[in-house]
Amino acid sequence: MSRIAIVGSGYMGGGMAQVFALGGHDVVISDVTAEIAAANLERIRTETAQFEEQGLFTLGATDTITSRISAAESIEVAVADADVVEEAVPERIEIKHETLRRISAAAPASAVIGSNTSTISIAALAEAVTRPERFLGVHFSNPAPFVPGVEIIPHAGTEEAAIRVAEELIAGSGKVPARVKDVTGFVLNRLQYALFHEATQLVEEGVATPEDIDAVVRSTFGFRLPFFGPFAIADMAGLDVYAFCYASLQGTFPERFATPEILAGRVAAGQLGTKTGSGFRDIEPERIAELVAYRNRAYAKMAQLLDELGPSPFDTP
Repeated sequence: MSRIAIVGSGYMGGGMAQVFALGGHDVVISDVTAEIAAANLERIRTETAQFEEQGLFTLGATDTITSRISAAESIEVAVADADVVEEAVPERIEIKHETLRRISAAAPASAVIGSNTSTISIAALAEAVTRPERFLGVHFSNPAPFVPGVEIIPHAGTEEAAIRVAEELIAGSGKVPARVKDVTGFVLNRLQYALFHEATQLVEEGVATPEDIDAVVRSTFGFRLPFFGPFAIADMAGLDVYAFCYASLQGTFPERFATPEILAGRVAAGQLGTKTGSGFRDIEPERIAELVAYRNRAYAKMAQLLDELGPSPFDTP
């Protein structure tokens, strides 16, 4: 069990506190004032009771969080004996720099320090950290208790030991860590905003309404994404098929849909995906039937779940 301090106790910080407490850790939250931290602690406890009542948290979650999450009177008090510190203050570099300076000055020299930034360079943030080799990005998605993926983002000087601490903490708390490089937007937001940008282009061109685009995304390729990422989906479709579709799109959008070199190279080498056993994701030929059966079960279960949940308030009068 680690002692974890979360600096910034708003919605994201509070959600991370719930995740770590339910993962078996003692958590101290802090904010710009003791009063804000105390008020957010009460909100966290109220939300937890609601989530437990709704069946979103397991029975006993409220007692666990009540006993394991506390509020400190200051950032310095919160981090004084922490093993891990997670910064979750507003997404402005000057605020984060000032916060990280305070954390560095008060936390033990051995403490691993993470930032929940979604877009700011980890190397740029590390400039405010004493012993920056213990600093990295640990980027949760909203809402933190229910979205499993967490980006682990070291900068060039982050020690491997600090990365392992973060990865083990995230995995041990029931989340899915993915290590990515320190580039603008990281992975999550580069993909998310690429999709959003193309969606806005379709609306501006009059191809479809926002409502119909949302319907297409969530009921077609978005329907697959909880189970398979874009490379696995491409491999199952066939990389030669993808290359043909790129060529078709280039008839109208030559620059917007230029064939990626990494795709063209695999097709030229005869690595066409699951039908050849290798593509972006390799699989033994004897396991293809197992993969297809898993895919079919997964999609059928997703359809059942969506039918059980019914449409979202966006899609009902």
